[in-house]
Amino acid sequence: MKTVVVLSGGLDSTVLLASLLAEGRECLALSFDYGQRHVREIDSARAVCAFYGVHHQVADLKMLTPLWGSNSLTDTSVQVPNGHYTEEQMKVTVVPGRNLVFLSIAAAWAMGNKCDSLAYGAHGGDHTIYPDCRPEFATALGNTLALADWHRVSLEHPFASLDKTAIVRIGKKLGAPFHLTWSCYKGGERHCGLCATCVERREAFANAGVPDPLGATP
Repeated sequence: MKTVVVLSGGLDSTVLLASLLAEGRECLALSFDYGQRHVREIDSARAVCAFYGVHHQVADLKMLTPLWGSNSLTDTSVQVPNGHYTEEQMKVTVVPGRNLVFLSIAAAWAMGNKCDSLAYGAHGGDHTIYPDCRPEFATALGNTLALADWHRVSLEHPFASLDKTAIVRIGKKLGAPFHLTWSCYKGGERHCGLCATCVERREAFANAGVPDPLGATP
């Protein structure tokens, strides 16, 4: 089975890639440069793909940066919030329609390469905050993609019912290269340890009883 994986270089998508490879699949990985302040994550995606020997492409979407509106990921004038995820606090991190755009492009690549499926790492903790991580979004888009080309590509989101702690446990079991991943939204030389993504990562590793090789602490 041949699958395109949307790979950010973060924890969730890296463990997703590891799990699909463990199933014996042939995988292609696609990352996106969309003007994100944490573009550093693409270096991690490249490193993860080199670790596994997976073909990796980066789609340049920086032309879309002005179209994303005011959000803390693509507009450097908007501050990245610190602390735990809350719905209101984290709305500022929402890039409108990001997964809709990414998955549509990834699906076109999958169709062109006659892949069987397309997978992304949305997980249970994302649902209330990010609309395009909800299972109903994935189901609706999957139905649309099935009508988009003569070659049918299915959309997979196997972590939809899992939280990040469970994902860390899966990654540990599979020997996923946690040391190569990137989670911080601020995109410095090291994890800031303060933004919500760093906090979530730290708590997930702690709850799973797995040491974080990057030590995402303030």
